[in-house]
Amino acid sequence: MTEEMPSLRCIIATLFFALLLPPGSFPATTLSPSFYDETCPTVFSIIRGIIEQALLSDPRIGASLLRLHFHDCFVNGCDASILLDNSATIESEKEAAPNNNSARGFEVVDAMKIALEFECPGIVSCADILAIAAQEAVNLAEGPSWLVLLGRRDSTTANRTLANLAIPAAFETLDILKSKFAAVGLNTSTDLVALSGAHTFGRAQCTIVIERLYNFNGTGKADPTLNATYLETLRKVCPQGGNGSVLVNLDPTTPNTFDSNYYTNLQAQEGLLQSDQELFSTSGADTVEIVERFSSNQIAFFESFVVSMLKMGNISPVTGTEGEIRLSCRRVHMDYTSSNKWSSS
Repeated sequence: MTEEMPSLRCIIATLFFALLLPPGSFPATTLSPSFYDETCPTVFSIIRGIIEQALLSDPRIGASLLRLHFHDCFVNGCDASILLDNSATIESEKEAAPNNNSARGFEVVDAMKIALEFECPGIVSCADILAIAAQEAVNLAEGPSWLVLLGRRDSTTANRTLANLAIPAAFETLDILKSKFAAVGLNTSTDLVALSGAHTFGRAQCTIVIERLYNFNGTGKADPTLNATYLETLRKVCPQGGNGSVLVNLDPTTPNTFDSNYYTNLQAQEGLLQSDQELFSTSGADTVEIVERFSSNQIAFFESFVVSMLKMGNISPVTGTEGEIRLSCRRVHMDYTSSNKWSSS
């Protein structure tokens, strides 16, 4: 068995890893992996099928769906608030700086919701759709699988102000990243390094990295932690004054595969984002050893990623009689029924 190829052993290990955790490894919850077993047993196959179809024309979509789950959970918990559009009562998080012209995949989530409303009307929350889609997207990219904890309900509000403050950004230092993870109850060592490993697939726009290539921290020079050869490669893709919407692979080696090459890239000073390279290039940081361990042991990365995903998915879920099950992921129930009423009229 090689470290480069996810094996049956690795998938099985990660699938059951959460069940083997000691008490207190992550917060107690009312969520359950069997929540839809009776009410919507096809929920996983429906969501997976739609992602598979989307991947045929958009190899980025898996990473984009995983990112939606991340950005949702860091703002008032995993409640699907990121999916809400602007309305008379909602100031959408989609227009917050970390999401504006960057967060994507909303149409694919819409397709999942439509299919699930046809199969199991009024049952599956948009928050749970994001959690399941994140797991299926990782697994379809040759990453681990895990037992997704379910039973979240959807928020009836959004919080653009908090989205601007709470979501980790690509240009932030390790200290700031640590403070943002701690603020939502995640640890600042393994959780931070493992969840950052989501950047092992997907793309980023040149506009996100342009300052790092030409004017890092206002110096008029490149970020000194960038490998010189990699810097020149990036400058060819993202010339100064060029098209900022051009896409760059987050992982230059295996851009569509979920693997441990992300950490090997950091060791070679080939982290695309400053926030990535900070994990390895910050002198004396406790994250350096974790990067080294994950680089040499993909199974260790997969196992830690699963645990951290379960913890993140457990941030302040809306459960019980709180919130609602939206009929459209873009609108709260009141706005949805009002717009349909006027449409019918």
